[in-house]
Amino acid sequence: MTKKSFNKNIFLSLVFLVLMSCNGGKPATEVTKEAEVIPDNIVEMRADQIKLAKVETGSIEMRSLSGTLKVNGTVAVAPQNFATVCAPMGGFIKSTTLMPGNAIKKGQTLAVIENQEFVDIQQNYLETRNKLEYATAEYKRHSELYKDDVYSEKNVQQVTTDFKNLQAQVKGLEQKLALIGINHDKLDEDDISRSVDLVSPISGFVTKVNVNLGKFVTPTDVLFEIVNSDKLFLELTLFEKDANKISKGQKARFYITNETEQHEAIIYQTGQSINADKSYKVYASVSGTCKNVLPGMYVNVIIETSGSMVTALPSEAVVSFDDKDYIFVYDKEKVEAGNPFTEYRIIPVQKGVSDGGFTEIILPEGFDVKTAKVVVKGAYNLLSAKKNAGEMAC
Repeated sequence: MTKKSFNKNIFLSLVFLVLMSCNGGKPATEVTKEAEVIPDNIVEMRADQIKLAKVETGSIEMRSLSGTLKVNGTVAVAPQNFATVCAPMGGFIKSTTLMPGNAIKKGQTLAVIENQEFVDIQQNYLETRNKLEYATAEYKRHSELYKDDVYSEKNVQQVTTDFKNLQAQVKGLEQKLALIGINHDKLDEDDISRSVDLVSPISGFVTKVNVNLGKFVTPTDVLFEIVNSDKLFLELTLFEKDANKISKGQKARFYITNETEQHEAIIYQTGQSINADKSYKVYASVSGTCKNVLPGMYVNVIIETSGSMVTALPSEAVVSFDDKDYIFVYDKEKVEAGNPFTEYRIIPVQKGVSDGGFTEIILPEGFDVKTAKVVVKGAYNLLSAKKNAGEMAC
C-alpha cells in the first residue's frame, strides 16, 4: 500500500467517526425522532397516575335541577301603608309632641293647627244651616198653599230655588268642615274653634317630622310621613336572560346588608316590560314581621328557581381556571416508548344552576352527549397535572 492510499483511508475513517458521534453512535442515514408535542387541550396520564389521581369517568345526565338565583333589591311599602300628612288649609302650628320613630295609631292627633279661616267656615256653615231650616219650612208651606191655589207657580219656583241653593251651600260647607277635621253634626254656636286637630290616617311609625311651634304651613307642605311596616314588599331587579326562571309563587330568602339574619318572601308579581338596560322588576311580599327591615333598605335576595330538565354532571366534575369553566372527556388510548397512556381532552363549558350535588352545564355546539365519557371524579387532579406540565392555553 502506498503512503498516499494509507492517508486516504485514515481520512475516511475520521469522517465516519465524526458522523457517528454526531448521530449518537447511529448510522448517518438514520433519521432522529423529534419529541412529541402535546396539544394545549390534552392531558395524558399513565395507568398508575390515573389510579393515584382517582380518575373515574361517567356519562352526562338529564336531571331536573331546582337552582337559586342571586339578585339585589330594595324594601318598599305599599301605597296604602305609607302616608304623607299635610294641612289641607294651612295655618300656624299650635302644638305637637311627635318625634321621628314614634309609634302612632290611626286617628291619633299629630299636631294642632290654628287658622282664622277655620272660624269663618264654621260661622258660614252655622248661618247657612239656620237659613236652610227657615227655607225648608217656607218650601213646605208654599208647596201646600200652591196645591190650594193660594200661591202662584212663580212664587213656588222662587222658594224652591232658594231652598235648593241653600241645600247645596250647606253640603259644600259640610265637606269643607270634614276636610279640616270638624264633625258638622256636633257643631253648634257654642263650639266654634280657631284650631283643629291634624290626625293620622294610618297606624305605624313616624319617619319624618317637618314642623315646629309657631311655624306657618301651607297645604302643599309635607308635615309628617308615617309608615306601616306590617306589610312590606321587595322590589327586585333582574336581567332579561333570567326572565324564564321566575314565576309567581316562588320562594325567596333575603338579607339586609351587614346582617346574617334570614328573612322570607314570596314572589307575587313579575315584570311586564323590559327596561332600556335589559332589566325588569319583580315584586315579592315579605312573609311575617321583620323587626329590622325598613322601607328603603337594600337587600341581597336568593330566589329558589323552578326545576327543569337540563344536562348535568356531578359538581366536582366541573373545574374552573382563569374565570372559565371546563370538563375533561376521555379521548383515546396510546402507546409511547412502550408505555400505555390515556389522553383526556379539555372541553370549555358554561355552568348553570346547582342543586343536590349536581351542576347544569351548557355544552359547546356539536358535542356528542350520548357517547362522551366525562371525568366525574379526579377532575381537579387532571387540572393540576395540566398546569404543572405547562400553562393552559385552551
